[in-house]
Amino acid sequence: MGASRLDENADAGADEAHTQPVDARTDFAKGARTEHHAEPDDRRRAPQRIPMPAGAPFPRPAKTRVITIANQKGGVGKTTTAVNLAAALAVGGLRVLVIDTDPQGNASTALGIEHRAGVPSVYEVLVDDVPIAEVVQESPDIPGLYCVPATIDLAGAEIELVSFVAREMRLQRAVRAYLADDAPVDYILIDCPPSLGLLTINAFVAAQEVLIPIQCEYYALEGLSMLLRNIEMIQRHLNPDVRVSTILLTMYDARTRLSAQVADEVRSHFPESVLGATVPRSVRVSEAPSHGQTVLTYDPMCTGARAYLHAAAEVAARA
Repeated sequence: MGASRLDENADAGADEAHTQPVDARTDFAKGARTEHHAEPDDRRRAPQRIPMPAGAPFPRPAKTRVITIANQKGGVGKTTTAVNLAAALAVGGLRVLVIDTDPQGNASTALGIEHRAGVPSVYEVLVDDVPIAEVVQESPDIPGLYCVPATIDLAGAEIELVSFVAREMRLQRAVRAYLADDAPVDYILIDCPPSLGLLTINAFVAAQEVLIPIQCEYYALEGLSMLLRNIEMIQRHLNPDVRVSTILLTMYDARTRLSAQVADEVRSHFPESVLGATVPRSVRVSEAPSHGQTVLTYDPMCTGARAYLHAAAEVAARA
């Protein structure tokens, strides 16, 4: 299903009775930091009101779902999917934590989270055993959305972790400790760097599910087969419970036959995993991070925002 066929009823009749203010504040995450830092320049425009998605409030899972969003191939919309799916789930009434494990910190940027050098981050969690609750920050735009940021310090973590005992399980141990402390979150989404290093392996070991964004281009299929082999390796040696639960088609261009062919091929091989929603190529989706926002608060009525709301509804329905 292309983005153009998304349920128009989810946004066509949006009015004051079916919108929620994006500047509300809630304190769902234990130990969450509630201070918010303004952007150092004027790029960050005021967030817009987000229409309630169809099916909201989304059903809560029986227990916290920990989902790693990964693809070794770069440029497939991995971080974009992590932040916008998290935002869409939060808009649907769920409580979501994003863990940014990419040293570039792009997910932190898109969520409006401070992640300059020296800010407590996932680096301290992995290397210094700092509890997740001590580094969580609240997103300034969407209630119920939180983030463990990544700073440039994380770039050296791959080397530092080499000498650690059970180095592949550092994040898993931190996540389990966080959840054991009754942290009231429904979803934890882990954004990965585009490689299979220790950071990505930690993300696979910490999760129960893997969501794979696939760009609707030919080379994406080659990258998918390699990724699946690596996940099977993780299952055999480190985390037998992890599974590929969801595949999301991104950068779909309805004008090209190639996008349709790739989508059909992926659906034929993974009929149970592929979401019905597809994320179209969208200038608004690309622009939003430069303003320190997700596309849902940057332009909630654009096709990209509607696609992620539709995808979030499908993910939540599978709980």
